[in-house]
Amino acid sequence: MSRAFVSEDAAAAEAALPPERPVPPGPNPVTPAGLAAIRAEIARLGAALSALPAQDPARATLARDLRYWRAREANAELVPPLAASPGRVVFGAQVTLARDNGSTQVWRIVGEDEAAPARGLISWRAPLAEALLGAEPGDEIDPGPGRPRLCLLRLDP
Repeated sequence: MSRAFVSEDAAAAEAALPPERPVPPGPNPVTPAGLAAIRAEIARLGAALSALPAQDPARATLARDLRYWRAREANAELVPPLAASPGRVVFGAQVTLARDNGSTQVWRIVGEDEAAPARGLISWRAPLAEALLGAEPGDEIDPGPGRPRLCLLRLDP
């Protein structure tokens, strides 16, 4: 339809809408904590949306975010916690890495929505996690160009 047949009010309202949040393609593995966090966010957004008056401009952003989190829940694949360490790094594992200077760092490999590097949680799609997946204690890890190699000291479920 030609833009000539769209009212200026409708065009202005459409331009004021926030852009959609892109849903990453592919699988969405989540830990039990990650799935609980997604569901809590859906509940929080739903409550906030229902509490706003119909004409409140904040509704558009809340509705957009609610659509995003519902899509993330719909394609979530729950990965159960490891009962025992299989001896190799897998999704959900916690690893302790050693640097050349003797310092150590602990990371847990989680879903994209749960990732919080400041809390030691890295996405399974992060280059470091990709380098770790399948590794065993004692393996050297190459985290990528320009980064020092690491040694996988410990693996915990």
